[in-house]
Amino acid sequence: MRKRQSPRRAAIALAAVAALTAGTAPALADSCRPAPRPHARTQAALDDMVEQGTPGVVAQVQHVRGRWHGRAGVGDLATGQPRRVHERFRVASVTKPFTATVLLQLEARGMLSLNDSVEKWLPGVVRGKNYKPRNITVRHLLNHTSGIFDYNMDEGFRAKYAGAEFNKNRHHRWAPGELVSIALTHRANFQPQEGSRPGRPGKWDYSDTNYVLAGMIIERVTGGTYAKAVERLIVKPLGLRGTTVPGLSPELPHPHAKHYSTLFDDAPGAKVHDVTEFSPTVAFAAGELISTVGDVNTFMSKLLSGQLLPEAQQRQLLDAVHVDGDKGHGGPEDVYGLGIRHFKLKEGCWAWGHGGMIPGSATRTVATPDGRHVLTMNRNGDWGDQKLEDAAVETEFCGN
Repeated sequence: MRKRQSPRRAAIALAAVAALTAGTAPALADSCRPAPRPHARTQAALDDMVEQGTPGVVAQVQHVRGRWHGRAGVGDLATGQPRRVHERFRVASVTKPFTATVLLQLEARGMLSLNDSVEKWLPGVVRGKNYKPRNITVRHLLNHTSGIFDYNMDEGFRAKYAGAEFNKNRHHRWAPGELVSIALTHRANFQPQEGSRPGRPGKWDYSDTNYVLAGMIIERVTGGTYAKAVERLIVKPLGLRGTTVPGLSPELPHPHAKHYSTLFDDAPGAKVHDVTEFSPTVAFAAGELISTVGDVNTFMSKLLSGQLLPEAQQRQLLDAVHVDGDKGHGGPEDVYGLGIRHFKLKEGCWAWGHGGMIPGSATRTVATPDGRHVLTMNRNGDWGDQKLEDAAVETEFCGN
């Protein structure tokens, strides 16, 4: 479940949001390696988020020189309980690099190929206007070049979670196939392609439907649940004690901050609602994970340093395509790998990562190409100017 952000406030869209192979990305050199410095400016950026209306924010920086924790604001507007660094929260689309990593590990074990078609693993599932499932591969799903419509952009679906409708539908359990069916009532955005690279332009469109289908393929290949695959291949090997795949449970494990939303109301002074509890089936493998800033940092560090995937799959992870008609965090010069994005933070400063929004929670994780410097932060409010998050990331990775 993803949200798009406006210049003034975020509008909730249910679910939000790579060293490339030679010749596919701007030169990295050491542009994102920080000089030794305190984190006062990063903390100031967190304080600014709260000053501008976010209830609370928590962050962790992991670096070879150690860890730094930052926090500002509150986790509970009623009691004034401050945010805590070990809190669990919904990571939203930061789920996507976990999902992509599971599929890459399954490929490394010979259980599938990224070049397999969706039709091979999910026969009869992708049927609709202008869709050709035999031409859509697992790779197309993971790098968003499939052309499959994003179910979160369906107006009827979005309306179920706006204003008073949210409470009516917050506990509704969606089957993954239902979410896909909503998407398939719309025409394909384009026919699947290899994606765009210098000298070979292609089309790209961020779609949570891609990752719902990816989760369905994981279940078909493994014969088990998506949750068990993530736990077996990532959570347990890395010892991520604060990370869970909730499945059908609408609750957040303790400790956690309350999650707050304006439920699509973009007006100044809009009412803030407690949306901590709702069914994560609305996002499935596109955005259902719950984690902590420390666990996400560990995952990103291990992933980018090549400790989770064999060399062949690591190359595929980072073999990125240019974004086109972007929706969400980032800019037009960014590129997207398999569930991971290469952000242009500012001129001469790039980093890998992902962003995500789900009702009441906004998460950003960013790392250097070697995984030695990672920042993950979470806001327990889904409104506000994205530029404040950008400022925190640029301060941490690009210096002055």
